[in-house]
Amino acid sequence: MSDGTVVGIMPFPYNGTTGTGYTGGDSIQQDLNVFYDRGDIAWMITATALVLLQIPGVGFLYSGLARRKSALQLIFLSMMSVGVVTFQWFFWGYSLVFSHSAGRFIGNLEMFGFMNNLAQPSVGGSRVPDLLFALYQGMFACITVALAVGAVADRGRIAPCLVFMFVWTTLIYDPIACWTWNPSGWVNKLGGLDFAGGTPVHISSGMAALSYSLFLGKRRGFGTAEVQYRPHNVIHVITGTTFLWVGWFGFNAGSAGSASLRAVSAGVVTNLAAACGGLTWVALDYRLERKFSAVGFCSGVVAGLVGITPASGYVPPWSAVIFGVVPAITCNFGTKIKYWLKIDDALDIFALHAIGGITGNILTAFFAADYIAHLDGTSVINGGWLNHHWIQLAYQLNDCVSGAAYSFVGTSIILYIINWIPGLHLRADEGSEIIGMDDAELGEFAYDFVEITRDMSSPSTIQGEPAKPLKGHDQLPGARETVTEKMIRDDSS
Repeated sequence: MSDGTVVGIMPFPYNGTTGTGYTGGDSIQQDLNVFYDRGDIAWMITATALVLLQIPGVGFLYSGLARRKSALQLIFLSMMSVGVVTFQWFFWGYSLVFSHSAGRFIGNLEMFGFMNNLAQPSVGGSRVPDLLFALYQGMFACITVALAVGAVADRGRIAPCLVFMFVWTTLIYDPIACWTWNPSGWVNKLGGLDFAGGTPVHISSGMAALSYSLFLGKRRGFGTAEVQYRPHNVIHVITGTTFLWVGWFGFNAGSAGSASLRAVSAGVVTNLAAACGGLTWVALDYRLERKFSAVGFCSGVVAGLVGITPASGYVPPWSAVIFGVVPAITCNFGTKIKYWLKIDDALDIFALHAIGGITGNILTAFFAADYIAHLDGTSVINGGWLNHHWIQLAYQLNDCVSGAAYSFVGTSIILYIINWIPGLHLRADEGSEIIGMDDAELGEFAYDFVEITRDMSSPSTIQGEPAKPLKGHDQLPGARETVTEKMIRDDSS
């Protein structure tokens, strides 16, 4: 039109077609696409793919932070979480969380095996059909489990961990997600604000990791001069953080459930909080070491992303600076708690995700604004302290405490039971821990040089001659041992 107005094709309001159960209509008799905007559908499919991208990001991040001889195991478990939890989500997970007639704490099996799951508007929003919402939310379940099982680093067995994935998703994640996001859930009815998973994803996974770490016990040599635990591959850490940062746009902006201004706002605050979190953590580390830290920047980015997650669809852009700085500070100092508790949380999952999630939840009470939530044209909230809604802080604290307690206690019970099942002992034996979980449980390795070290540490099979030390570039400057010999010594400690 001459005045610059763009006329779009708007979907018809859902007509509540009867006689078709929960499927949303008869696709043979009518075009069910008319009830949904194609832009919303396209964005939600894209957001789903972005969240999926985060899962190998978790694997690379954890792999880089761990020791080289267990690096592949952590990537493997991250990807296995997609396999195990995707099936669980199809089998009954989605129905237990987002069934249309759910109770206050858990759903039912009306959508067991994705039956009755097609084109009806989801409980998560009228602009997304059940089938697409199930696909999108399934990625949230997958990444939550991937975050939690990093606790097995360097000493946990794979088989019991896979069993744990299925059971934990069913008994811990599904109830918390239901009471947080399903309109029938008690936290949702109470008025708790959690846009993209402060409690269901981050607090629950952080507390589960703390319980898992406590149950496994300390790694061999932890806390002594025998072994120095430090990130073995900073490039993996940076790569994993990059995947997470990119994928978090789908995680937070996708939680708007539509291609709306609310999704745009969520993307803006997500990026700004991540940047401010990274800068803050680097500054905190620099004051101690007088050196910049790439790992520190990545840790701060993750802290900022975790902190903004529950608030991303509720808070104005300027507040994202606070959501980056404050969680980075609390998470940075939170890494010391494991020493007070004497728990070997190898990858600081509790510090980054539980503490970061709690910080984000509490800050949401202060900065949630009704006009930001309404940017999607439909959502109405009372807001937080910006709207003089003082009681919101109590709601947020209630959500934090209940989610954290339920996850920690429930996870501990699950681990105790699994550990008593024959063949599912959680901790690897000392011999497996010494040679590394990659060798002991996978028989595959993250790096080719592991095979080289094995060859160099045994007699040569060529003409019966013993293996010779490497020369030239492989010789450590100013030292008598070769790089290969150092690798053997490090990996055997």
